[in-house]
Amino acid sequence: MDAKKKIGYTTGVYDMFHIGHLNVIRRAKEQCDYLIVGVSTDELVQREKNKTPVIPFEERAEIVSAIKYVDQVVPQVDKNKFGAWEKYQFDVMFVGDDWKGTAVWNGYEKQFAEVGVQIVYLPHTDGISSTDLTAFIKQELNK
Repeated sequence: MDAKKKIGYTTGVYDMFHIGHLNVIRRAKEQCDYLIVGVSTDELVQREKNKTPVIPFEERAEIVSAIKYVDQVVPQVDKNKFGAWEKYQFDVMFVGDDWKGTAVWNGYEKQFAEVGVQIVYLPHTDGISSTDLTAFIKQELNK
């Protein structure tokens, strides 16, 4: 009988997809058998970040689903990580290490420990972000 597959979960906006996004997804997949990726909906980004993504949700989801490390793409409609666990029953959640030690993620660590879910903090790729890319493009357009 096969051992139970380890299910991983990570989320992101993935607007203007870049190498930092790919690095997180690849590192996550290296640590699980089946990777579920939540892509933030346009409405969630508007509500949480007060901005509209450059690339619409459907296209961002299609881009992420084409990545060989991704087994399943799901819409992230809110920030309720425990609600996502109730729905997808993952064993490990991956998040960028820039969140480590924050009050929110310390709370998640305690909550998920009670149901046996591990939180793994993955290293951030220095020198790249969608915000930086957007600023660069705006700067180039204004020349």
